[in-house]
Amino acid sequence: MTRAELNDLDAVFAIARRGSFRAAALDLGMSTTALSNAVRKLEAELGVRLFNRTTRSVSLTDAGRLFVEQVGPALQDVHGALEAVRSQQTTPSGTLRINAFAMAAREILSPLVLEFLRRHPQVHVDLVTEGRLVDIVAEGFDLGVRVADLVPSDMIAVSLGRPQRFAVVGSPAYFGKREKPRVPPDLFNHPCIRVRLPNGALYRWQFERDGQATQIDVRGPITLDEASLARAAVLEGIGLGFFMEQDVRTDIEAGRLVRVLDDWTPVRAGLCLYYPGRRNPSAALRAFIGLARELGAKPGVSP
Repeated sequence: MTRAELNDLDAVFAIARRGSFRAAALDLGMSTTALSNAVRKLEAELGVRLFNRTTRSVSLTDAGRLFVEQVGPALQDVHGALEAVRSQQTTPSGTLRINAFAMAAREILSPLVLEFLRRHPQVHVDLVTEGRLVDIVAEGFDLGVRVADLVPSDMIAVSLGRPQRFAVVGSPAYFGKREKPRVPPDLFNHPCIRVRLPNGALYRWQFERDGQATQIDVRGPITLDEASLARAAVLEGIGLGFFMEQDVRTDIEAGRLVRVLDDWTPVRAGLCLYYPGRRNPSAALRAFIGLARELGAKPGVSP
């Protein structure tokens, strides 16, 4: 099997997995045009259509479903054999695909990812950020980064050290006109920036003190789904915001934002790097995991 033929098969499975030519093309690092051409070429060789395409959706035909079911195990064996060969490398090279949510990516970028690239310039890192939890094996990632209690039980986890906290903040100008909330229910008297989760649900602000936990379904003038936009709205004095502490720490230290309800936001589980227990990890994967363990073990140093 040539590299081109293997790439064509990977294209079919990426589209079947993602249900979208665009999403599959992004996963594979190629254009949608090149992806479409690869599928058309394979369909021409097989003499059958593998996908039903409309302007709004993509789905497997009966022949495509049979093809995926029959060829899937063999394709996994091929990739497994390639990984076994690559694992014999002594110099890390190739591509590492990492999935993380945006805050976690910001936390690990400088101390871990960029340091890894400085040490191993022959490796390319493809860091994908998204809010939804994904199956990193099914979606072709080598590694994931999540809060410790969200790591799947069948994965190997490496602690990245720093614990996580939430922070409720408002601008000095905002608090110049309003009294600060003292307990979470006081938030019902304040306009708040609402946050929409990747699944479409509105996030409820979570608090805990002395073993007492509560969730507040805040109200406010705007709903956003990206932390940087919410931060901008809070800095403009539109209302209060609820963030991971790392996202607003410099604003608090500089006096641009004022923190409230601090005693209701305890330390939570920290970030973890996680990966499947493969028998033959590549040299690049071994090196990245090794660096994560090294940084996590140093006093005062954490990604």
